[in-house]
Amino acid sequence: MIILKSEFENLTLDQTYSRLESSSKGLDDRDIPARHDKYGFNEVISKKESGIKKFASKFWSPIPWMLEITIVITAVLGKYRDMYIIAFLLLFNGVLSFLQESRAQNAVELLKQKLHVKARVLRDGKWKQVEARDLVPGDVIHIRNGDIVPADLKIIRGDVQVDQSSLTGESLPVSRSSAQLLYSASTVKKGEADAIVIYTGSKTLFGKTTDLVATAGSKSHIEKLILGIVKYLVVIDSLLVVSIVAFSYYIHIPTGDIIPFALVVLITSIPVALPATFTIAMSVGAAEMSKKGVLVTRLTAIEDAASMDVVCLDKTGTITKNVLSVMDPITYDCTEKDLLSYAVVASDSSSEDSIDDAVIEYAKLKGYFPDISKRTSFIPFDPHTKRTEALLETVNGTLKLVKGSPPVLMKLYSYPEKMEEDVDNLSKKGYRVIAVAIEDGARRILGLIPLHDPPREDSSKLINELKDLSIDSKMVTGDSKAIAGEIASQVGIGTRTCDVSDALKGTGSIDNYDVFSEVFPEDKYAIVKKLQNEGHIVGMTGDGVNDAPALKQAEVGISVSTGTDVAKAAASIVLTHEGVSDIVEAVKSGRRIYQRMLTYILNKIIKTIQVVFFLTISFFIFRFFATTPFDIILLIFANDFVTMSIATDNARYSLKPEKWGTRHIITTSGILAALLVGEGLMALYIAIRLGLSHPEIDTFIFDILVFSGQFTVYMVRERDRFWKSMPGKWLLLASTVDIIFVSLISIEGILVTPIGYLLVLFAIGLTFVWMAFMDTFKNLVFRRYGL
Repeated sequence: MIILKSEFENLTLDQTYSRLESSSKGLDDRDIPARHDKYGFNEVISKKESGIKKFASKFWSPIPWMLEITIVITAVLGKYRDMYIIAFLLLFNGVLSFLQESRAQNAVELLKQKLHVKARVLRDGKWKQVEARDLVPGDVIHIRNGDIVPADLKIIRGDVQVDQSSLTGESLPVSRSSAQLLYSASTVKKGEADAIVIYTGSKTLFGKTTDLVATAGSKSHIEKLILGIVKYLVVIDSLLVVSIVAFSYYIHIPTGDIIPFALVVLITSIPVALPATFTIAMSVGAAEMSKKGVLVTRLTAIEDAASMDVVCLDKTGTITKNVLSVMDPITYDCTEKDLLSYAVVASDSSSEDSIDDAVIEYAKLKGYFPDISKRTSFIPFDPHTKRTEALLETVNGTLKLVKGSPPVLMKLYSYPEKMEEDVDNLSKKGYRVIAVAIEDGARRILGLIPLHDPPREDSSKLINELKDLSIDSKMVTGDSKAIAGEIASQVGIGTRTCDVSDALKGTGSIDNYDVFSEVFPEDKYAIVKKLQNEGHIVGMTGDGVNDAPALKQAEVGISVSTGTDVAKAAASIVLTHEGVSDIVEAVKSGRRIYQRMLTYILNKIIKTIQVVFFLTISFFIFRFFATTPFDIILLIFANDFVTMSIATDNARYSLKPEKWGTRHIITTSGILAALLVGEGLMALYIAIRLGLSHPEIDTFIFDILVFSGQFTVYMVRERDRFWKSMPGKWLLLASTVDIIFVSLISIEGILVTPIGYLLVLFAIGLTFVWMAFMDTFKNLVFRRYGL
């Protein structure tokens, strides 16, 4: 169990008054303005970014810069129609990304709103209600059952039980009495107390959590991928452009004829449609996932879900039910029925005590529920006595029944020798244990009732399914090592358990552990960071305020349906169904989308390398350009923007995490592109042998490049033979329309020189047969480079 720390922890009440310049009588109203100046208001200050600035940021990063450079190049070339199309795509990509990400609410703002509650405060010797925002250190306030604790407090008098699960992950309410601390955002479950405010606003434990949320965040792996691809393509194309210019100078071709062509070759290096395709693919994927109970609030999380290789699962409320449950009771010289019946008499459902509720529910399940109408007295749980007591009238006289802490009851009642061993064994297993005693002439303990927060029914299945997807599961909890280890063992996570301080302070890999116990909110954040530093793509699940920083930092932050608003806003994925089993669907969907994007990227790189090498090599061999700069621009749009439909293609998910290996992708693409260069050279040789004119050759080669680009998509989209799976309807439609459109303009001479339908059909047949030939070789290359 976590024990939260504060500098006020070890101070007496008198020392606390002195430190805060206050007393048990509270402050005067005239003191408040000065304290507001010194400490600020009891609120979390967050920096708001204007919508205009957020929208503008969509155009100020490396990926938009590439499109903007392309716009400038096309303007320089006087290709204004192309410039307008690219500008539209740039704007389209920015608007789509802005609207999708705007669905995610601001986590820090929600944390701030959480503090907007009323508080009963003692000022000028009178109790009054004020906005919690106006509280200052030194104020004396009164809290009672149902209140949200509005600041960090130290109790002056009274006893309360508080639920700190949203802060610490503890599944059980904790008892607090005089001189002990209470923390902002906890909920009072029982009792009432007067307390002095010690911290407000961002100085509270709650406020410090918001600072972590505000600073947390992971880098975009997509942006890194695209920049890596562009780096390779620009280097390759630049070298080829230099060689073309040098060779042109050598054979005395006018520079004015070379420069437009060289610039267009450079344009082919820039994946104009890639950012828009990514956004469309992820938006379509987000829509598909929402129908399956998975809401995506940050688009890049879909791609990250495909690459995720480790997920940190919060125990309380995620793996477990966050509801106490009775395990098999241990009886001493009585029946289980008697033990549970007497325990029920010493319980009261109206007290809202989680232990009482668990005992009553278990007794009902077993059919041991007694008649408590003759109970004449009931004393609820007292943090000082650590027990509940009840008197029950029977035909044999009055029975006194007691239920409480075993160490306390063992001092008051007789018990068998094996009880100490039983209590020790149950505690080692992580159970919370209560004892039941009776006074009926004798004073003896009847037995033990172990309780724990049991795993959800679907937790074991989830862990196994994640293992099948090659994802390592780790449990992160604020509970003790014994409890954490027991739960982890039950659901199949693993047995390598550690206190979180050991894992974070040690020099070894954090990967050596399956379970982290005794975890503070900042520890969850640190665990995620350390895993990321070790090269992992990290998922994190959670439902409480304490989980928010880690959810924000993780590439895939996953909030459960029962999570707080804060957790949901910090997460990039929110599960709308009960439990966390939909994580599996999120991973599968992410990997399907990865396959779609890999298909597009392979196709784009293959076509880029094919075109620039073919044009360069053919220029060296035949000493003329096999097509025109305009045809190249037309080719880019005919292929790139039509193949954006890959974003909706059917795809099969992989059983292992997907990793963007830029070098492997470039190498694979280069090998396959080399075969397509051979296809182009063969087609050019055939065109020359057929006696086509230079303009007719331009059109014929243009058709070859377009058709081979379309068929290449179907070759690389499947990791097996190209006919193994049915393409998506939009991809089929887009390809069909593209082939028909290019065929018509080639036959009718629209924008290009006409060549007749026989040559167009020949170009289609040649490129299809060549694709079928390449398909077998493609599988060997994919296996060699792990694609």
